[in-house]
Amino acid sequence: MANQEQLQKLVKLIRYYSLVSTTAAGSGHPTSSLSAADLMAVLMFSGFFRTDLDNHEYVNNDRLIFSKGHASPLFYSIYAAAGKVSEEEMLTLRKFGSRLEGHPTMAFPYTEVPTGSLGQGLSVGVGMALNAKLDKLPYRTWVLLGDSEMAEGSVWEAMASAEHYKLNNLVGIMDVNRLGQRGETMYGHHTEVYEQKARAFGWETIVIDGHNIDEIILAYTKAQQSPDKPVMIIAKTLKGKGVSFIEDKDAWHGKPLSAAELDQALKELGEVDKKIVGVVAKPEVAEISNIKYQISNQIQNLNYPTDKAVATRKAYGNALVRLAPKFNNVVVLDAEVSNSTYAELFKAKYPDRFFEMFIAEQNMVGTALGFSRRGKVPFISTFACFFTRAFDQIRMSQYANANIKFVGSHAGVSIGEDGASQMALEDLGMFRSIFNSVVLYPSDAISTERLVEAAAEHVGNVYIRTTRKESSILYGVDETFPIGGSKTLKSSDKDVVTVVGAGVTLHEALKAYNELQKEGMNIRVIDLYSIKPLDVATLEKAARETKAIITVEDHYAEGGIGEAVASVLGESLKVKGESLPVIRLAVRKMPKSGKPEELLAYEEIDAGAIVRKVKDLIVRE
Repeated sequence: MANQEQLQKLVKLIRYYSLVSTTAAGSGHPTSSLSAADLMAVLMFSGFFRTDLDNHEYVNNDRLIFSKGHASPLFYSIYAAAGKVSEEEMLTLRKFGSRLEGHPTMAFPYTEVPTGSLGQGLSVGVGMALNAKLDKLPYRTWVLLGDSEMAEGSVWEAMASAEHYKLNNLVGIMDVNRLGQRGETMYGHHTEVYEQKARAFGWETIVIDGHNIDEIILAYTKAQQSPDKPVMIIAKTLKGKGVSFIEDKDAWHGKPLSAAELDQALKELGEVDKKIVGVVAKPEVAEISNIKYQISNQIQNLNYPTDKAVATRKAYGNALVRLAPKFNNVVVLDAEVSNSTYAELFKAKYPDRFFEMFIAEQNMVGTALGFSRRGKVPFISTFACFFTRAFDQIRMSQYANANIKFVGSHAGVSIGEDGASQMALEDLGMFRSIFNSVVLYPSDAISTERLVEAAAEHVGNVYIRTTRKESSILYGVDETFPIGGSKTLKSSDKDVVTVVGAGVTLHEALKAYNELQKEGMNIRVIDLYSIKPLDVATLEKAARETKAIITVEDHYAEGGIGEAVASVLGESLKVKGESLPVIRLAVRKMPKSGKPEELLAYEEIDAGAIVRKVKDLIVRE
């Protein structure tokens, strides 16, 4: 490993790359990179960080997360110093087509997780550290944090979680460089405040001068010896370290040096040894137990009596337990509502694969992303409305090629007396907006079980919306539910209108069908269980064969089923030169407490509202 003289050369080389790359780019964050250069050089090249650079996915590699993702020039520079990025490539920073994007992305092979939205990296680190504990692997997860992001609540959610799980394999490195984007941070250089806070959250703390090589080495040595606590290294640093006219100076955040300023900075930096190559220690040889993750196809068959109503949230819990032997890389996380989401059924049977995340949904999503990046398939559950507070974490997961299954229960006004604060009425639109996401909405226990299985098999983010109240069984146990499909439950060649529902409103549509049948009126009823992707062919067929389509949803009109259907039909019919009305029944009044039936009627999304709308359309004809 590098000696003191070599480390100083490597630090200088890293600072050089951080400066020249940002000047070449004409943008970027050189000062944020310079402050942590010593910290990262010692970590990478003094034997503390152990990884096989030629096999980044090796199971026992240490993991390095740049939560302060704007310091990407530093991130790329340490790998340049390790001989994995050329100077020529460093000069492509932030240019179109370069692997070296403005903030770390998966285009760069050593990126663990994309960062840039601050306050999220430590939660991902919690997930990766938990994964190491689960798999009984000795690798360590290191997270570089900026002092500005310590104002984010999600950081402290992660710190509480790490202490709860005694993650002594997780090390935070706080770069306390005093200056944020617009001036001094909340605590400036008062490292004692950060120390007090971290200690209060149960972390071991080590306060150092972040530019003193000996202190950094001693801190990393101590961090590896923590018996049962996560460790926070609190490093006092200077933003822009090494260049006098920007060092510890305000108004230099996110500002590259001009060509003339770069010349001056490089003169100060002195001679740079571009031939030196930092050596990164290799990890221990380790394997995951094959016994623990032995796959079994011996799963139980479905068994739901047709005369007994079952809530889809209960079927979700049943599905997890039933499918666990087949999907042995599934882990389940829940936000302290597992007795309502029924994730508790999985916890009872597979406690080592269940993780209680308490009422901290942002951290739960970030932790799930950490698990996902290490090859697990996390199913995470809470009341659907509470995912909204974690939308930034959900949004960022799409850039990480995440494979997370989000399950939101208690959706819509049909939850009843709990009232508006508990009613998810935005969730479908939220998850539909995620790139390449899948959005599923089962209507009975059978479809729930099949869609949970489909979600486990699918690679990518999936959202499953479950319901509080019990639902009658609609399907036989042999029914299949492929992603992107739908089910036409009622159909004839005399159908005047098509009614599209999902979840609660599908049952209302079937009640409306029965009422209309008594009066000699036929409607087609479609179960649109796959909200994204949609079964466009079936919808187009209904559009050709009936006079109108009515969508009915227990969700706000914006972003939900109606908009999804109207959008695809509008595009397809426009191409054909046809027109068809899409009438959208949705939640359009401020919700309130009441019985589910009262609320469905109040919002005009129940069977009575459907009957009235169908009759109105027929009269108009």
